[in-house]
Amino acid sequence: MNIVPTEDILKKTITFVKQTLANAEGGHDWFHIERVYKNSMLIAKSEPVDEFVVALGALLHDIADSKFYNGDESIGPKLAREFLFKQNVDSAIIEHVVQIIKNISFKSGLEGKQKFKSAELDVVQDADRLDAIGAIGIARTFNYGGFKNRAIYNPEIPPNLNMTKEAYKASTAPTINHFYEKLLLLKDKMNTKTGKSLAVKRHEFMQAYLQQFYAEWNGKV
Repeated sequence: MNIVPTEDILKKTITFVKQTLANAEGGHDWFHIERVYKNSMLIAKSEPVDEFVVALGALLHDIADSKFYNGDESIGPKLAREFLFKQNVDSAIIEHVVQIIKNISFKSGLEGKQKFKSAELDVVQDADRLDAIGAIGIARTFNYGGFKNRAIYNPEIPPNLNMTKEAYKASTAPTINHFYEKLLLLKDKMNTKTGKSLAVKRHEFMQAYLQQFYAEWNGKV
């Protein structure tokens, strides 16, 4: 078997992801992947991890997000496995990347316990969560809400703070509820020191945004 240099594999992976997500929803497109990749590599500098695994995990983590495939969580791992196999990536690395994809999501944690753990997963998960909060997180949240034709806010529909994984996947609640059901919870779920540090400012920005939102909604400003 020919050993392909890691840089060549990463270049091919980037091309594959760009092509696969060419028509993706704006919050889960190539630019989301690129931000997660950059933040992953930033966090990885302070963690004892395999940076190649981190890079591949970040680039492939949303190659087929289940929310765009009728909830099917098997497609993303399958696509990633097939692609990496064709690049002659070591089988242990492929399996590690596949496990990152399977376990990275917020909803996976709603089952009560995470089935797979690794330092590399911690890094990519933190980077993905950082992109879900702050100014970009707010933009992505409302973009997806519009994509699904959801109400922006309805005072008569309170957030559900005790959702199961299945209830979370099936939710059609107003977009503002998502702040309480996920986004505001992420700061305290960061795994790494760098991730926790970066999350603070983004969390505070969301809190300020919501304060302004309610003031405007209620005609107070």
